[in-house]
Amino acid sequence: METEVKLMKGNEAIAHAAIRCGVDGYFGYPITPQSEIMETLMEERPWETTGMVVLQAESEVSAINMVYGGAACGKMVMTSSSSPGISLKQEGISYIAGAELPALIVNVSRGGPGLGTIQPSQADYFQTVKGGGHGDYRLITLAPNSVQEMSDHVALGFELAFKYRNPAMILTDGVIGQMMEKVILPPQKQRKTEDEIREKYPWATLGKPVGTKHRVITSLELDPARMEENNIRFQEKYRAIEENEVLYEEFLCEDAEYLIVAFGSQARISRKAIEMAREAGIRAGLFRPITLWPFPKKRLAELAKQVKTILTVELNAGQMVEDVQLAVQCSVKVEHFGRLGGVVPAPDEVFKNLLKLTGARTQ
Repeated sequence: METEVKLMKGNEAIAHAAIRCGVDGYFGYPITPQSEIMETLMEERPWETTGMVVLQAESEVSAINMVYGGAACGKMVMTSSSSPGISLKQEGISYIAGAELPALIVNVSRGGPGLGTIQPSQADYFQTVKGGGHGDYRLITLAPNSVQEMSDHVALGFELAFKYRNPAMILTDGVIGQMMEKVILPPQKQRKTEDEIREKYPWATLGKPVGTKHRVITSLELDPARMEENNIRFQEKYRAIEENEVLYEEFLCEDAEYLIVAFGSQARISRKAIEMAREAGIRAGLFRPITLWPFPKKRLAELAKQVKTILTVELNAGQMVEDVQLAVQCSVKVEHFGRLGGVVPAPDEVFKNLLKLTGARTQ
């Protein structure tokens, strides 16, 4: 399979990218609005072409623990779910982080709390970026805002996960998961052989020679002093990630007096609102975090020095806004606009909220 352009949903792009990136195994459980990921994998039958395992587990808890086992063997393994399902996976995610294993988790988030709605939401920001499971751990978190990035972030997520031996998450929502766009699919890569895994990942437990001692991979440490040593090492790794792996996008920020900060689907909507503001003579710009963790706080702090006000636009009651406030350290006023319960705002709603900050009258 060579590089080609196709029209597909964001969820479908995740599945195709996983096959083409040489993923060894996908373990999941159906839940709206991400079910097309597993459905597409089942339709493509990659076990017949690449040898990729695709398995519907009996529950979300089972799926994440299958990922734990595969990751311990040095395999490229992943899972996907939507908000309530990610909640069920949180213990396993924490275990994977504590065992310092690479894995990719996809969250196509929907409205809550509880079972909520099947409509899109960004209210999983706290659950993901702040570490929804127990303990002091972090997830490398990527926030795509297009079908193309849904595809691209699969390879990027695995690259970062293996580089730092840390789970990574693609945090998207039902808008991006269900929308259809053209996407350039990557060329097919071969899965790593077991010999390649042994050579490249000496920490993996895969196929130890007979008579050699198996390394037990676990997140358990009964000695508190040793556990503290582990946590100190984790924090050093997280600082390295914060220093080296920050990604963001700017749109018309060079001369901006007003700044919108938004990620994922809301960045797309906000971009149109910025264009409307420019047509009205308002110098507005858009700052889009691509890595929600590590959050691009340094660059945002620099932009805060030139603008009068920052507006965060989110499909929630105000979650990323806290990280924006921490980044700018009260140097500029930060406001929030969000819709709840799966209601997606139109660009003119964002534009009107931006106008309020400028003191201009709405038409």
